[in-house]
Amino acid sequence: MERRVLLAIFLSFVVLYAYQALFVKPVPKTAPTSTTSSGATTTPPPSAGGAAASAPAPATAPGTTSPGAAPASTNATLATTPAPGTTALISATEEHDVRIETPHVSAVFTNRGARLKSWRLKGYKDNQGQPLELVATELAATQPLPFSLRVPDEATTGTLNGALYKLQGSPPENAQGAPAQLTFEYQDSTGLHAVKQFTIDPSTYTAALSATVTQGDRPLPTTVVWGPGLGDSDSQSGRYAVKPGGLFASGGKVTRLTTRNIASQPTFNQDFEYAGVDDHYFMSVAMKTGMAKLIYQPISIPAPAGSKDPARDFVSYSIEPTRTGPVTFFVGPKDFDTLAAINPDFTKAINFGMFSVIVVPLLRSLDWIHGFIGNYGWSILALTVLINLVLFPLNHKSVVSMRKMQEIQPETKAIQERYAKLKATDPAKQKMNQELMALYRERGVNPASGCIPILLTLPVFLAFYSLLTTAIQLRGAPFVGWIHDLSQPDPYYVMPVLVGISQIITQWMTPQTGVDPTQQKMMMIMPIVLIFVFVSTPAGALIYWLVSNVWRLGQQYLTNYLIGPPNIRTIRPAAERRVKRVGGGKTDAAAS
Repeated sequence: MERRVLLAIFLSFVVLYAYQALFVKPVPKTAPTSTTSSGATTTPPPSAGGAAASAPAPATAPGTTSPGAAPASTNATLATTPAPGTTALISATEEHDVRIETPHVSAVFTNRGARLKSWRLKGYKDNQGQPLELVATELAATQPLPFSLRVPDEATTGTLNGALYKLQGSPPENAQGAPAQLTFEYQDSTGLHAVKQFTIDPSTYTAALSATVTQGDRPLPTTVVWGPGLGDSDSQSGRYAVKPGGLFASGGKVTRLTTRNIASQPTFNQDFEYAGVDDHYFMSVAMKTGMAKLIYQPISIPAPAGSKDPARDFVSYSIEPTRTGPVTFFVGPKDFDTLAAINPDFTKAINFGMFSVIVVPLLRSLDWIHGFIGNYGWSILALTVLINLVLFPLNHKSVVSMRKMQEIQPETKAIQERYAKLKATDPAKQKMNQELMALYRERGVNPASGCIPILLTLPVFLAFYSLLTTAIQLRGAPFVGWIHDLSQPDPYYVMPVLVGISQIITQWMTPQTGVDPTQQKMMMIMPIVLIFVFVSTPAGALIYWLVSNVWRLGQQYLTNYLIGPPNIRTIRPAAERRVKRVGGGKTDAAAS
């Protein structure tokens, strides 16, 4: 029975590794974006046309095509300045940026189109140690900037996103207590009038947009375009990194979309609790939109010539609510406490898997321990010990049951050999099962008791593993020595080798219910094969695995000491159990 359980675990990891290797491409690293001393991004400013999409499906970068969508003209995505002969009645005379600093975010808005140029998270760093940028600034010249607007008329769309808006008042650069508000306004002689008001909440990662667009006295239906997101692809790499994809919640159900899903169905009309895009640790979503039209568009950016990195994938989205009023966008980390403070249902945006009911208490426990220890690596170690301490009785019972199965294995094999020549359909074959059950009852052995305790602990193992590969707390968290990021694989493969060695020793010490030497050798090879799976496993998960193996070794020694060596009965072959009756010349079978 133990052999079957280990084989099932082994096959599970083989399937996981094969899926990651064949279907999930590593996220490539991109060139860093430099910052000024004040923290502003120094990427080139977009041209007058730099941003808004005016067609329902934005065009891809030059030389690329989005799956499931016909190539669109690049000019269709570019914003334009007011047409010649149009007089601007309310506008600015020159382009300029507006910076807003909150305890969590450094935001930069441009008055060209009144859109967002940069949204940096102060509490999260990129590979260069700078505040993490969530706007795809490298695509600003060809793709829409966040908070671009789209109306039915293409020319009007271009004007809305290319005009120089006038900033009303003098908003504070630092928003610490009350929300910061920015109001941009534009009006021209054609009757086009647009007002865009932004409200940035300093206590979290939200920005609300209230946009009003009229043509004369007629209000125009307006779609808010976020554009490609997210822009943090250089911050998380490896086989376990999740590529940007669609994410929305409707009717209490969370839907996640890959680029393949989006290609087959890019548009959704539903009552959304939230809708947008996410990746491994971050997301950009519009919240509480009500009935709205949501449009996705996959974008693929090829790697530079000569580079071995795969193409970078983005997902652009836009949303058109049917109701009037502001739309609040959350652009930040998928941190459980942060999302729970907004709305408890918002935490479902974190993909903890099928055992989320177990993951959440484990996450709370990990954060609680971290409050005392101050290092997530040591916190994982401490929590692993506590989990194994709680599960000690189940694991002990499993080992004792396997020991009993090992002791009666010769008798079990002798019964099976007596019926080995019978076909499975032979009615006499049923007698074998009856004899086996009688043997189990006589020796007080339950064949399932060695398997059930392991199956009961399996959900805890999978839940903790899911936590350690998903929780944003481990992103950039150091442990000791060469391990500087628990969310990334071990760069020197030390942890995978240690885990593999501990797995081999654990397998060697585990009672074997089979006596086939070939099968035993195969079981010893399995941990070696798993080392190649561990190479791409985050270091945080490897700490859990290594500590669990060391714990099982200690528990195995303790169990062996408590129950003593196995008492294996020796069964003589049938030929040796036949004796000759003295003087009779006949043989008689001795009782076995």
